[in-house]
Amino acid sequence: MLQIEGAVLEDGKSPNNWDVFCHIPGSIKNGDTGDIADDHYHRFLEDIEIIHSLGVNAYRFSISWSRVLPRGRLGEVNPKGVLFYSKIIDNLLLKGIEPYVTIYHHNHPQELEERFGAWLSPLMQEEFVHFAETCFENFGDRVKYWTTINEPNLFTELAYLSGRYPPAHCSAPFGNCSSGNSDTEPLFVLHNMLLSHAKAANIYRHKYQLKQGGFIGIIANTFMYEPLRDIELDREAAKRALAFYTAWVLDPLVFGDYPPEMRQYHGNELPRFTSEETKSLTQSLDFIGINHYSTLYAKDCIHSTCSSDGDRAIQGFVYLTGERHGVPIGERTGIWRFFIVPRGMEKIIEYVKERYNNMPMFVTENGYSPPEQQDEQEEDLVQDAKQIEFHKAYLAALVRAIRNGADVRGYFIWSLMDSFEWVYGYNTRFGLYHVDRQTLRRTPKLSARWYAKFLTNSGHNHVADATPGSSKIKDAILTRLKTQKAEM
Repeated sequence: MLQIEGAVLEDGKSPNNWDVFCHIPGSIKNGDTGDIADDHYHRFLEDIEIIHSLGVNAYRFSISWSRVLPRGRLGEVNPKGVLFYSKIIDNLLLKGIEPYVTIYHHNHPQELEERFGAWLSPLMQEEFVHFAETCFENFGDRVKYWTTINEPNLFTELAYLSGRYPPAHCSAPFGNCSSGNSDTEPLFVLHNMLLSHAKAANIYRHKYQLKQGGFIGIIANTFMYEPLRDIELDREAAKRALAFYTAWVLDPLVFGDYPPEMRQYHGNELPRFTSEETKSLTQSLDFIGINHYSTLYAKDCIHSTCSSDGDRAIQGFVYLTGERHGVPIGERTGIWRFFIVPRGMEKIIEYVKERYNNMPMFVTENGYSPPEQQDEQEEDLVQDAKQIEFHKAYLAALVRAIRNGADVRGYFIWSLMDSFEWVYGYNTRFGLYHVDRQTLRRTPKLSARWYAKFLTNSGHNHVADATPGSSKIKDAILTRLKTQKAEM
């Protein structure tokens, strides 16, 4: 909720890692911070009305650790923080909207960072379990869908490999940070995250699931990869990239160990799981959350010359790029490595289906942000026809995967409204609603009106597809996807 919530130190909330990082000069574009964000903390009733008006029947949001447990295990539960999220859950349910709750979305009390290094330490596992159980105890009677951690692979990459997220750890050739080791720290951080998920899921299984009747999963950030060159080496590199990114998170939770490709190239640097940990990991998922935005080219760096950052084990000896001979793989967006490649949605869902025995999936994030323009006016920002085209194309690709047997249970657009997009600040806009930065007024974009008509099956908003019968594709989405939604 950091991206929309605001109220940075209000009602007992403590500073989290991002609150501190935002105030370090140069960390965030334009010097933006999440101190106010979209002021969802004070406007949540208005926002729930907006969600309801779209016709969605599910809403995904996260719980701020530092608002509920300001000092982690060393302190008490903050009743005002619990009340805030309880009011959100209760008001969603009153509108017939199912809450999908993410326990950890990249932010934790800064005290944990200062006390023992947060995710670099195994101590973080017990802190996370305490936080997760606090959530189960206080909200689990009404929340039926839990995800423990959002995108542990992306967080690990940006916080401990490239150093762009707090605590800004990295080493050459990936960056010039004051501390960190890009070749090893990501391995330990993700290891702690996976064990934290497994322990929290184990507690949920044994103490809460039977009486609360819910489900628990995790969310992986996913790219699809295509060979840069039409040669076997790059086809293998594309497969290796999937193993070193998506399977890095999901293989241990399904098979009990890291991908064989990672064992091959990392050797003893890759942590090991005990037999007890393996058992806990493989019993920890009811579903997989997939965040997918884009596709990249992959080039082999084992037998080919590459730039220094691709020629490393931590990257699977793969060089990733969005261009081939200066031509982008798809139309550019507002994020430097996000390109519009709808076929990637079908391919990544197929990959997860095949590798993980068609475990139930939710597409928990998919969205479009336009390239930033100078002197943009609100009128231009709300006429977002390109976002509509994006979602039509990606939804059509998703339905092709569903028709091919993928057990996809829901689809969530990122995002309901323009928000604090981490290091990009507020000029990167994924929202269906524009938020004026001076007044915080929410204004529906063209895409919001389209999505509402699409969900209520009104108007002529056929999903584009390469095959005839667009209305049938739309019907498939509306009937097969049981949970359509709006934001984090």
